[in-house]
Amino acid sequence: MTDTASARDDTEGGQQGAPLVIFTPSGRRGHVAAGTTVLDAARALGVDLDSVCGGRGICSRCQITPSFGEFPKHGVTATPDALSPWNAVEERYRSKRGLRAGRRLGCQARIMGDVVIDVPPESQVHKQVVRKRAEVRAVTMAPPIRLHYVEVAQPDMHDPSGDLERLKAALSQQWGIKGAQADFAILADLQQTLRKGDWKVTVALHMGDSRQPGQIVGLWPGFFEGPVYGLAIDLGSTTIAAHLCDMQSGEVLASSGAMNPQIRFGEDLMSRVSYAMMNEGGAAEMTRAVREGLNGLCADLIGEADIAADHVLEAVIVCNPVMHHLLLGIDPYELGQAPFALATADALNLCAADLELDSIPQAARLYILPCIAGHVGADAAAVALSEAPHKSDELMLVVDVGTNAEILLGNRERLLACSSPTGPAFEGAQISSGQRAAPGAIERVRIDPATKEPRFKVIGCDLWSDEPGFAEATRATGITGICGSGIIELVAEMRLAGIVDASGLIGSAAQTGSDRCIIDGRTHAYLVWDGSDGADRPGDRPGTGRITVTNRDIREIQMAKAALYSGARLLMDRFGTDRVGSIRLAGAFGAHISPRHAMILGMIPDCPLERVSSAGNAAGTGARIALLNIDARREIEALVRRIDKVETAIEPRFQEHFVNASAIPNAVEPFPILRSIVDLPDVSFNTGKDGASGRAARRRRR
Repeated sequence: MTDTASARDDTEGGQQGAPLVIFTPSGRRGHVAAGTTVLDAARALGVDLDSVCGGRGICSRCQITPSFGEFPKHGVTATPDALSPWNAVEERYRSKRGLRAGRRLGCQARIMGDVVIDVPPESQVHKQVVRKRAEVRAVTMAPPIRLHYVEVAQPDMHDPSGDLERLKAALSQQWGIKGAQADFAILADLQQTLRKGDWKVTVALHMGDSRQPGQIVGLWPGFFEGPVYGLAIDLGSTTIAAHLCDMQSGEVLASSGAMNPQIRFGEDLMSRVSYAMMNEGGAAEMTRAVREGLNGLCADLIGEADIAADHVLEAVIVCNPVMHHLLLGIDPYELGQAPFALATADALNLCAADLELDSIPQAARLYILPCIAGHVGADAAAVALSEAPHKSDELMLVVDVGTNAEILLGNRERLLACSSPTGPAFEGAQISSGQRAAPGAIERVRIDPATKEPRFKVIGCDLWSDEPGFAEATRATGITGICGSGIIELVAEMRLAGIVDASGLIGSAAQTGSDRCIIDGRTHAYLVWDGSDGADRPGDRPGTGRITVTNRDIREIQMAKAALYSGARLLMDRFGTDRVGSIRLAGAFGAHISPRHAMILGMIPDCPLERVSSAGNAAGTGARIALLNIDARREIEALVRRIDKVETAIEPRFQEHFVNASAIPNAVEPFPILRSIVDLPDVSFNTGKDGASGRAARRRRR
C-alpha cells in the first residue's frame, strides 16, 4: 500500500492534524494523510468502493458524493475545500460521458480536510441487499382508479366550449359522473388525444370519495382496457422499498429497494434534523436527495416490469414523521424539540407534480397515509393496517424494528402506539466489523458453549462455515463483516456461551477458557473470523481481515435493544399488563431476527417463542393494501384518530426501564418463559476494585 493510502481507523485514535474522513452508508471512518485520494482512503479503511481502471479516471466505477456542512453526529464541519479542486481528468470524463451533479471521481478527488463522503449503490462492489419483498397477502380489491370509455362531442362554432368541458359533459351524460376535475398536467396532451381517437377516448378517473369529485389522471385515444399500475412505497430512513402493482388484479409485478440517499446527512433521524438546523438550505438539500432516490427507484421498477411509464397512475407512500416532512419539503425543525409538532398529521392527497416525481405521469395521484404522532408516522399507521392489532382478541405487540422502532400494542378494546430511538446499530452501523446486508456479510451465528468456537452463515451462501465447500462457495464475496441479524445472534450466542456476562462485559481468555477472547485496549474482544494473512495490499477486498466483536459493539447493541424493550414495556405499563399474547416483528430487519436470540438479548418482552413471528415488511404491505383498496384508506384514517399515543421522551418510567433493560436480558424482569428453555451462565467479568459480582450488582440495581 502506498504511503498516501495509509489510514487509521478512528476507533484507535487519529493522527495529529490528519483529515478525518467518514464514509456512508458503511459508517467507516479514519484519519488519512492530506492529499490521499478518496479511492485510496476507501481501500485503507475497508470501504466498499469499486474501481476497474486502477484509478485512471476511465471506468467511473468510483463515483462518490461529498457532503459539506456541519455534522454534529460525526463531530465534524466539512467545508467545500475539504476535497481538492475539480481536475482535468474529471472534466474530460464529464464532457464525454456525463457525471451527475455533485458527484466526484474517487480516484481523482483528494482529501484535504475533514469530510463526509457517500458511496452510492452503483459504486459499491457488494451491492446492498434491501430485503423488503412483497409479502403474500390477499387484498380485497377496491381500487381508486376506474377506466371509462366515452364519446366526446366535437367542437362546434355555433356552441363554442373547451375540449375539457365537453369531456366532462360526456362523463356526466354517459357515466353519471359529475364534477370531474383535471390537473394542469392533463391539458398538455388532451387535444391531441381526443383527435387521435376520433373523439372516442378512455378516461382513467381517480375516484376519491364523497368529499372529492373524480380526478382525471389518464387519457388514451379509443378503447383502452388497461392495465394501469400503481406503486406502494415504504420510505424508510435507511432504505426505500417499492412494489409495482397491477391496479386491476392486485398482482405485484416488480419489487425493488434502494438505500435512502439521505444517509450521507446522518444515519438516524435526529442527525438529519440537526443537519437541517445547522446548515442553511440543509432541509431543502435532503428533500432533493430523497426525491431523486424515489425517482430512480420508480424508474428502475418500471424498467424491470417493462411497462409504459404513463400507465402508472397511482402511488401510496408511507414514512416516519421526519421523512414525511423532508419528502414534502417541510423543515423538520419542530420535530426535533418538544412537543414534536407535525405540520400536518392528516392523510394527504397530492399529485406527482407536487413532489417532483417525474418518473411517473405528473397527473398521477399520490396518497400519503396519516401520521399517528410527532414520532409515530404513516409507516406505523401502515403497519396497523397490515397487522390489524385492533381486530385481535388477544393482546398483540407489533414492533417495526428499524433505526427508529415504532411499536403498537392493543386488541379490540384499545390500541396504543409509541416510537423508540434504537439508532442504526441493528443495521450494522456503529459496529466495528458491522456492515449493511450484502453478499459476504455474516447473518447467522452459533457458538459451541463448551469450545467457544463459532460457526456462521453469510449472505449469498447456503453453507455454514464448518461445512465442506464453504471456502470455495464464499471465495467470490469473501467474509466482509457482520450485518444486523448477525450481530444480534452473535451477542446472544456469546451470552449463552458464557463469553459475555449479564452486564455486557466480554471475559478474558483466562476467564472464558477461549483464546478467541483477545485484548482490545482496556477491554476484550471476541474473534469471530481471521481471514488475514499478514499482508496489506492495495486493492484487497474490503473486510477480508479479522472480524471481531468488541465491548464497544456490545454496548451499542445494549443501548439499541434497551430502547426498543423500554418502549414496549412502557406501553404494557399503560395497558396495565405484564404479559402479551403474541409478538409480531415487522420491518426488513425484523423479518430476519431470530425470536429466540432477540429474547435472550432482552429486545422483546418474555413470551412463548411459538407466539413470536415475523410480519415481514408490514409497512410495505399496509401501503399495498391502501393502494389497492380505497376503503382501507378511510379505515386507517378513522383508526389513527382513536390510537392512544405515548411519548417516550416525557415518560419518567422510560429511563427506569432503559437502565434495567441494558443488562442481558434484563436486570429486573425475570423472563421466566425464556429461562425455562435456555440456561444463561451466571458469570461476571467485573474485575473492578470493588470486586462486585454479577449477583451483587444485580441486588444493587434492584
